Amino acid sequence: MRHFPPFSNTNQPTLTKLIISLIHSSKTTPQLHQIHAQIILHSLSHNAPLITQLISSSSLLRSLDYAAALFRRFPNPNSFVFNAFIRALSDNAHFNSAISHLAHMLRRGARPDRLTFPFVLRSVAALGEAGLGGVVHGLVVKVGVEMDLFVRVCLVDMYVKVGCLVGALQVFDESPERVKVGSVILWNVLINGCCRGGELGRAVAMFEAMPERSSGSWNVLIHGFLRVGDLGWARRFFDRMPREMKNVVTWTTMISGFSQNEDHEQGLGLFRRMLEEGVRPNDHTIVSALSACASIGALRTGVWIHEYISKKGLRLSRIVGTALVDMYAKCGKIDSASQVFEEVREKNLLTWTVMISGWATNGCSDLALQCFEDMRNSGIQPDDVVFLAILTACSHSGMVKEGLRLFNSMRFDHAIEPNVKHYASMVDLFGRAGQLEEALNFIENIPIKPDFVVWGALFCACRAHKNIQMAELASEKLLQLEPTHPGSYIFLSNIYAAVGRWEDVERVRLKMKSKSIEKPPGWSYIEVDGQVHRFLAGDKTHQRSREIFTKLEELTVRASAEGYNPDTKWVLHNIEEEEKEDALGSHSEKLALAFGIMSTPNGTPIMIVKNLRVCGDCHSLMKYVSMARDGLEHNFARVIVETDSVALKHLIQQDLARSMHRPSTALIKDFKELDMGCGKGINVRTFGQISLLPEFSYIANTCIHA
Repeated sequence: MRHFPPFSNTNQPTLTKLIISLIHSSKTTPQLHQIHAQIILHSLSHNAPLITQLISSSSLLRSLDYAAALFRRFPNPNSFVFNAFIRALSDNAHFNSAISHLAHMLRRGARPDRLTFPFVLRSVAALGEAGLGGVVHGLVVKVGVEMDLFVRVCLVDMYVKVGCLVGALQVFDESPERVKVGSVILWNVLINGCCRGGELGRAVAMFEAMPERSSGSWNVLIHGFLRVGDLGWARRFFDRMPREMKNVVTWTTMISGFSQNEDHEQGLGLFRRMLEEGVRPNDHTIVSALSACASIGALRTGVWIHEYISKKGLRLSRIVGTALVDMYAKCGKIDSASQVFEEVREKNLLTWTVMISGWATNGCSDLALQCFEDMRNSGIQPDDVVFLAILTACSHSGMVKEGLRLFNSMRFDHAIEPNVKHYASMVDLFGRAGQLEEALNFIENIPIKPDFVVWGALFCACRAHKNIQMAELASEKLLQLEPTHPGSYIFLSNIYAAVGRWEDVERVRLKMKSKSIEKPPGWSYIEVDGQVHRFLAGDKTHQRSREIFTKLEELTVRASAEGYNPDTKWVLHNIEEEEKEDALGSHSEKLALAFGIMSTPNGTPIMIVKNLRVCGDCHSLMKYVSMARDGLEHNFARVIVETDSVALKHLIQQDLARSMHRPSTALIKDFKELDMGCGKGINVRTFGQISLLPEFSYIANTCIHA
């Protein structure tokens, strides 16, 4: 109970100031109720400044119902009371109501002012109503506050956010010079609008014409280039930016932007440079860096970031904890992921989802199901993403009946309508279990039109079980949906190759060529001493290229002594055998393997991320290299399959605790049998301690690999 000072001998102006100070110091809504009771007792219920402050504080405490009650019970609200309530509505995302109360304000005879329109304009922007924005703009002019700096900035911002760049430019051009010279934020808002509208040339011209720049000016322009994937220009302006202006927002924008544009190496390099320059990262910076680590399997860098958090005494916030769980799970360190998960105190739905997905994709289906039940027992209700993760667990472990039960529970117990990803996941569930007829029957009976994802899941299952007839049906559907996408052609070509139908392989390849359809280039990532290296097939750009090819020849000789023979069926069949062996010999994952072995001490596991499917010959080479006598200590293999950033963002991993009697030399990211649908690898094969697993890519919400 709050204790109040005696008010009986206090005059009204002093009493008003005292009560306002108490309102500002209140931390909870019940405290505001107590103060309100004192206001009533002292007959101050009609005191506009007091009610205005109560409404504002109620809004800050997210008690909008109480704020609305205060407003409704005030007999003759003036502009101050209206402004406070309109702002409360806007702050709490009741945008339509905020705008309607402007009309109510006019009907009641209260005059809007410079403090009314910013929050009305923000509500218009949130609703995306350009026409309504024009009406409010007219009212701004009528009231006579159009030259107020705050209002003018809000007008430009409103036009930018409703997609009317012409209106924003007109307001800016009509602004007096004193306004332009005195407001950096006005320039920043318009530059942001130009970037959002794709007018980067105009954005640069405005930036160069600015009388004065702030950190925000640089950050807005850099973010504009990153948004459209122009990393070169983003880096140029970043390098031009004065060092004293580069704040944590600048660095976070760069790290996140490069990672989102698939240049994870540069993103992590920028994170290291940021720390070297003494800039303290915030939670968003750390999350961006951890996301980059997860994307390319940079486990050591991820562990280093975790150690940095601990050494600096940074709080393990929910967002950082969730990112750490995600990073460890995607890098195959599921035990570390579980440990961090337990350390996160305030778990939300996303935290649970990441952990459930981690268990599922690392092959620990029972633990994924248990985690799902623990989440429900904690009072958190599942959503569609959690169900997708738990269906993944059932699919990986072949639990068809349990998967069907959960799918029906999602629909009938939780009233969650399945989307295309859930239907594709169910097709994958049947497909993995070899129930192809059931999978096809399921597709034919779903209530929505099957799309690329659903047919892709069936196609992959057909490939795994070598059902050519059904694969051709699925391929026909895929080509109807995406006639120019290379994945459908490549998959069909591979399935013909798997059964030796080389004429059909050649026919598909020629069809691709006639339509100018090209498959994406294959690349492999490997992390050594905290630095990420990237290789393409036949890559000779690495500074240690000569040593890498020499080491690869040595590994091939050693593997041959163990029984390895180049499997030339994995290259086009219409070239000479010697040429085939040469073509096989420079695959990107082999180069990465050679570099990893020659760059790390004996016994060090090697993780390689491959964006496309690793061919059977590379699997074979890894197998025999692991069997070679090299004196390395025994290690367990862990398979990781991860998606790119296009669609579902589910990283699929499997925990393989199988080992051979020979010591390990490498841990390679790839999978043996390819999958579609919800992005899950199937029948992953491990040779000794060398595991093959790729980062596979989603195509139109599915994954199709070459």
